[in-house]
Amino acid sequence: MQKILLYYKFTPIKDPETTKLWQKTLADSLNLKGRILISPHGLNGTVGGEMDDLKKYIKATKEFPGFKGTVFKWSDGGREDFPRMSVKVKSEIVAFEAADELRVDENGVVGGGKHLKPSQVNKLVQEREDVVFFDGRNAHEAAIGKFKDAVVPDTHTSRDFIRELESGKYDDLKDKPIVTYCTGGIRCEILSSLMINRGFKEVYQIDGGIVKYGEAYGDDGLWEGSLRVFDDRMTVDFSDSPKVIGVCSHCEGATNNYENCAWANCNDLVLICLFCKQNPDLLYHTDACRDKAKIGATA
Repeated sequence: MQKILLYYKFTPIKDPETTKLWQKTLADSLNLKGRILISPHGLNGTVGGEMDDLKKYIKATKEFPGFKGTVFKWSDGGREDFPRMSVKVKSEIVAFEAADELRVDENGVVGGGKHLKPSQVNKLVQEREDVVFFDGRNAHEAAIGKFKDAVVPDTHTSRDFIRELESGKYDDLKDKPIVTYCTGGIRCEILSSLMINRGFKEVYQIDGGIVKYGEAYGDDGLWEGSLRVFDDRMTVDFSDSPKVIGVCSHCEGATNNYENCAWANCNDLVLICLFCKQNPDLLYHTDACRDKAKIGATA
């Protein structure tokens, strides 16, 4: 039986290159596939394989003193959801371009938001009328799933968040309770600290992210829609009947289906319903994209 592991750990790493070689050797020896990023701030990984091999990977990884308390989350899928086993060293394990601002110690991110369990999130919303959910992902991900009435910043990558936070758009939220959320929790570790550093007074983050909240409440809680993931699965649902909030880029019908834009120079993923998918001429991303394709065809 195969599964996918999602995990991260913020802890100081003195020698990322040596840690990279150890992790690559370990993962290859267990026939795992996936992606692991290592930086001076810690470790971020998503790997798939046989259950027994993944358990061996967890045990071996926790033997590294800084990784002892790493929380590993299980998800459906397996080795074949990834093309290869990639282990890289980066300046950040999530590219916020905040490497000089982020501070970590043996306990994790210094000055981040308060962690809330899924049940505590619901309790906070019940007790406080002014709670604001703040999406820590990009707008592409939020298009098919988000928390009800969440603020979705105008971001295409994590690098856009500092610009957004400093734009003044969200200054009216600085005195309200803010619950940041993201897929597994790692982006919110950083985002919550960036928000606090910029004057947001009461910032929380969901412990384990959307994944843990969805496991706890399925589609009966405050989450609505599908979860975008970055492997061959593309999307994950928490029940057999999730709310569909995505909008087809052509007919504006409800969909959570992403397809590659048909124009080779575009490379964008397009939300397109199954009906429109059956018409290949509709797979272009926008009218402007289709016009470019026509010009290229006649040039």
